[in-house]
Amino acid sequence: MDWAGRLAPYPSDTVRQYRASGLWGTRTVATELHEVAVRRAPHPAVVAAEGSLSYAELDKATDRLALGLSNAGLAPGDRVVVQLTNRLESIVAWYGMLKAGLIPVCTLAAHRAHEIGPISRKVGAVAHLVEWSPSGFDLVAFAVEQQVDHPTMRLVLTAGAPAGAPGTSIERLADTDPALARERVEAIQAAIDPDDIVCFQLSGGTTGVPKVIPRLHAEYWYNARSYAEAGGWDESTRVAHLIPIIHNAGITCGLHATHSVGGTLVLGTPVLDQALPVVARERTTDVLIGHGHFGIVDHPLFEEAMTAMKRVVLSGAKVPARVFEAFESRGVWVGQKFGMGEGFFTMSTAASTREARLTTVGVPVSPYDEFRVLEPGTETEVPDGAVGELACRGPYTIRGYFDAPGINSSAFTSDGFYRTGDLVAVRTVGGERSISVEGRLKDLINRGGEKVSAEEVETLLMRHPRIVAAAVVAMPDERLGERACAYLVTAGEPLTMSEVQNHLSSLSLAKFKWPERLEWIPELPRTPLGKLDKKLLQRDITAKVTTGR
Repeated sequence: MDWAGRLAPYPSDTVRQYRASGLWGTRTVATELHEVAVRRAPHPAVVAAEGSLSYAELDKATDRLALGLSNAGLAPGDRVVVQLTNRLESIVAWYGMLKAGLIPVCTLAAHRAHEIGPISRKVGAVAHLVEWSPSGFDLVAFAVEQQVDHPTMRLVLTAGAPAGAPGTSIERLADTDPALARERVEAIQAAIDPDDIVCFQLSGGTTGVPKVIPRLHAEYWYNARSYAEAGGWDESTRVAHLIPIIHNAGITCGLHATHSVGGTLVLGTPVLDQALPVVARERTTDVLIGHGHFGIVDHPLFEEAMTAMKRVVLSGAKVPARVFEAFESRGVWVGQKFGMGEGFFTMSTAASTREARLTTVGVPVSPYDEFRVLEPGTETEVPDGAVGELACRGPYTIRGYFDAPGINSSAFTSDGFYRTGDLVAVRTVGGERSISVEGRLKDLINRGGEKVSAEEVETLLMRHPRIVAAAVVAMPDERLGERACAYLVTAGEPLTMSEVQNHLSSLSLAKFKWPERLEWIPELPRTPLGKLDKKLLQRDITAKVTTGR
C-alpha cells in the first residue's frame, strides 16, 4: 500500500543490512504463523479458560475467518479498530485479520470516544471489532454509536455476541470452506510487502490522544523472535500472559514471541483469581508480570502456579526486593524487562548477575539495537553512570509516528534515534553494560503499565465550569505502581469525587485515566520562575500516602 508522506520509512541501506544479516525475513506475519503451524500442527498453540487450539486448528480457524472477512467486503489494507480482552476468540481474530490483509488498530477495551473517535479517523478505519459481554460496559452499542457521522467506518464486527445482537459476528463469518480459505489467504499474502504495515499500536503520549505507531511485518516478527531468543524459549516453552493481549507487550512478548518458537501461549485474564488456576493447570514455564500483578506473591494460589515455572520477567516500576525474592526462593529465575510500543526492548540475560537482575532492566535484546543516553533537550551523550534521556534506534524501533511530521521533528534525533522521554543511567554490573531506569521526562502516570497523560486529564478537568486550575501527578500505589491524584483549584465549593467522575464520563475519557484522589488547594504552587511546581505536589502526595493521611 502507498503510505507516501504518512509513514517514515527505514533508510533503504539499513533495510538491506537488516535483511542480509538475517534479522528481517521476506514473509508476512501471517505466513510466518502458517509455516510454524505446518511444522507444529498437533502441538497446542494457545490455551485459555474457554478452551484450547492446536497449531493446525488455529491455522485453519484463522484461514476461515480471513475468507469470511474478505467476503464481508473488507479488502487488504483496510484498518480495523480492535477492542478485545484476553479470550480465545481474540487470538483467532488477530491472525484472521492479518491473514485477510487487514491492519488492526490496537486500542484498549477500556478506551472510550475521547480516544477511539480521533484515532479511528486518523487512520481511516473502516471496521470496529469489539467483544460482547453480558455485564459491564456495552462495547457493541458503543461501536454502533461510533459509526455515526464517521467518514470511513462502515462495519461493526463482534466477538462472542449472541444471535440477534447488533453488528456482524466474526464467528458466523468464519463458517467458510477451509480449502478455499487457504487459497484466498495465500493469494492475499503473496501481494503484501513484508516491509508494509502489519498493525498500528498506540503510544502513551503526553498530550491529547495517543500517537499512532506503525509496525511492519518483517521488523515486528523479528522483534518478537529476538525477545523469545533473549528469554531462552523453545518449543517446550509454555508462556502465560495476563496483561492485555491486544497491546504491544501482549502481541510481541506474548503472542508472536511464543509462536515464533512453536511454544504454547497460556492466555489468562488480568484477574489473578481467574488466571492462576489456568497457569497452574497448564504447567506454565514462563510469565511476564507487570506492576499491577506484583501482588501475585501474596495470592493463595501462588505456590501452585509456580510448580513448573522456570523464568519470571518483571516489568514496571522499580521492582521491590520482596517480590523478586519470593520467586527466587522457589527456584525460579527472575529478571526484568523494559520496552515500548515504538520498539526498543531490554531484558536481563541468562548471564546477568543477581545484582544486575534486581537493580537494572538488563541489556538490549538484539545485538543490532543501538542506544544513547543524552543530556535532555540535546544530542550530547552523557557518560556512563550519569542520568540522561534514553534515545534508541535499531531493527524494530520505528523511524517516525504515523502521519505526524511535526511530532517526529522533535521526537527523533537528527540521525533517527527515538527520544523515549525516559531517564536512565548505564551501569556496568557483573561485566554487563546494563540500563537502569531512573524516571521520566514525560509527564505521565504509569498505572499498572498503562500510561496516562497528565496534561490530557488536566485539560478535560478544566472544562468543568467550577474548576479553574488543575495539576495531575502520580501518587505511589503498592498494587499498580502509580495512580493519578488531581490537585484542583475551584470557583466556589469543591466538587465531590462523583461529580468529577461524572464530568469525565460525559467527555468519554477512558476510566483508567480518571484521578483516584482529589486534593483541593487555594492555588497551584509555582517555582521562583513562575512555572507550575509539580515536584512539590509530588512530594506532598507521596508523604500523605506514605503516612496514611
